[in-house]
Amino acid sequence: MLAQLPPVLRDLKLPLRLRLWDGTEIDLGPNPTVTMTVKDSGVVSLLTRPSLDTLGTAYVEGRLELEGPILDVIRIGDALSEALIGEADEAAPERQSHDKATDAAAISYHYDLSNDFYALWLDRDMVYSCAYYPTGSEDLDDAQQAKLHHLCRKLRLKPGDYLLDVGCGWGGLARFAAREYGARVFGITLSQQQLALGRERVKAEGLEDRVELQLLDYRDLPQDGRFDKVVSVGMFEHVGHANLAVYCQRLFGAVRAGGLVMNHGITARHPDGRPVGRGAGDFIDRYVFPHGELPHLATMVSELSLAGLEVVDVESLRLHYARTLAFWSGNLEANLARAASLVPEQALRIWRLYLAGCSHAFQKGWINLHQILATKPHRDGSHELPWSRADLYSG
Repeated sequence: MLAQLPPVLRDLKLPLRLRLWDGTEIDLGPNPTVTMTVKDSGVVSLLTRPSLDTLGTAYVEGRLELEGPILDVIRIGDALSEALIGEADEAAPERQSHDKATDAAAISYHYDLSNDFYALWLDRDMVYSCAYYPTGSEDLDDAQQAKLHHLCRKLRLKPGDYLLDVGCGWGGLARFAAREYGARVFGITLSQQQLALGRERVKAEGLEDRVELQLLDYRDLPQDGRFDKVVSVGMFEHVGHANLAVYCQRLFGAVRAGGLVMNHGITARHPDGRPVGRGAGDFIDRYVFPHGELPHLATMVSELSLAGLEVVDVESLRLHYARTLAFWSGNLEANLARAASLVPEQALRIWRLYLAGCSHAFQKGWINLHQILATKPHRDGSHELPWSRADLYSG
């Protein structure tokens, strides 16, 4: 069986040991840090053209086992795939339809897995989005607090402001904005488990008079401009290209004239949205984020502008997300026994690959993370922003 393997595998000298179902072993390089145990002969054929999707699927299905540091596993898998497949561009994906029922089911699949599972590897506020590292030396908790401050400062949030939080998760940002900046917050999610825990935490902190969380689709947001500020964090990835215009229109209709809209989310590397990573996107669509679609920054800026919002600031936090995901992955790896008691074995396999794989993807620039700040101008074209960004970094 080993004779079927491409000779280039030996030339790569990867720190990888292959172990077959009969106990036969071969080291593809000196001092292996990762052992890949192939449990059936069909997997050997996969190694002749190993996409990240096929390798990941074989692991999720239990057809191969992986031993060693998970980030090493991802790096070695990427090197195998690159050597044998190359960097051929994939075709632009077909646009998917996104109705309310489909989106609700997709959100439930991902976010209703287990609150206790997420709590194992997230920060204390369970902020499930890219953290912010002002110096690069912060730990996860401090970086997530810094991210929440960064968002609130960009929104120029002040006491009494009415903030809409689209895709509020477990309510970490909503509670922070109310507690630290004196805002009133209306947050929406499509996850029942997020909503339940979010409301518990709002009550525990005595913020029920300032924070309201509801199960609501963004398409049903009030359109009377009642909100002073709008923030959407890690949500528009679920909207889909076909609905981006509607999404931006709903944000426009929700905010008052002179108000601000912050969209924080993952963006595609290519303007046409085609995936990179030799099948990594297919794996994520199948196992992690069904119906997720990543628009390019240019697409998002265009759609916000067409909706009537004026984009005033854009910041990339790509490397910040690579670091955040590395922290998440490390936390999960340190708690595998506990995680195995909370979620099915296949789910845990998926999440081990997903967190480490996405850290690798952001590090390599396969995907990006952009914060896009926009304003809804007054009828005379004026807005209410300061003349410079100096206030964002003071204090």
